[in-house]
Amino acid sequence: MRAVFKRELRAFFLSPLGYVFIGALFACSGYYFFTGNLQKGNTDMTGLYASLFPVVLFLIPVLTMRLMSEDRRQHTDQILYTSPVSRNGVVAGKYLAALTVYAAAITGTLSNAFVMAFFARPQWATILGNYFGLLLLGMALIALCMFLSSFTESQFIAAISGLGASLLLTLIEPLTLWVANPAVKLICKALSFNRRYLPFAMGVLELSNVVFFISVAALFTGLTMAVLDKRRWS
Repeated sequence: MRAVFKRELRAFFLSPLGYVFIGALFACSGYYFFTGNLQKGNTDMTGLYASLFPVVLFLIPVLTMRLMSEDRRQHTDQILYTSPVSRNGVVAGKYLAALTVYAAAITGTLSNAFVMAFFARPQWATILGNYFGLLLLGMALIALCMFLSSFTESQFIAAISGLGASLLLTLIEPLTLWVANPAVKLICKALSFNRRYLPFAMGVLELSNVVFFISVAALFTGLTMAVLDKRRWS
């Protein structure tokens, strides 16, 4: 797993992708921090984290589009299948590499908080809770998009399918306005990423939401392993 992790992490920065992803998130967090906090003299950073939700939703499919599809396109997946590394190690290494780049990208929000500390007293408990929520959101989305990337050798299709699935899980709650069945409405609300993330952005840490995002990450990581395992023996 360590070898796959190092290989994938290096690949992110041998191309512009890693730098562009981190730069884009830093730029967005800096913009929202400047307009929502510095200009208004506001120490509440919950608005910043709420604004980053759609940004993360759009950028993560771009980050993960090459994770599995690139190996299929270059036919290097066969080398991975015959290497001593287990399928679990391959998926875990790729997943952790993407998660590391994502975690580095969202540290810009913490940098903003340290800047604020020179002028006012930040609400550190709320800020760290928001950061944790943003990290959990990324964990779930990376696993989902990596799973979709395992079905195609086209990075473009992987990115579009990841964005579509992410949007569906975000917009699934408003769709309940056209659903009459109470059970279906309840399921849609339970699966809504927006509904699950909103308490974090408001500074509320709920165990059910933590478990939800971790469960989604574990589910799609496991499904990706199953896809690789099936392809390995086919």
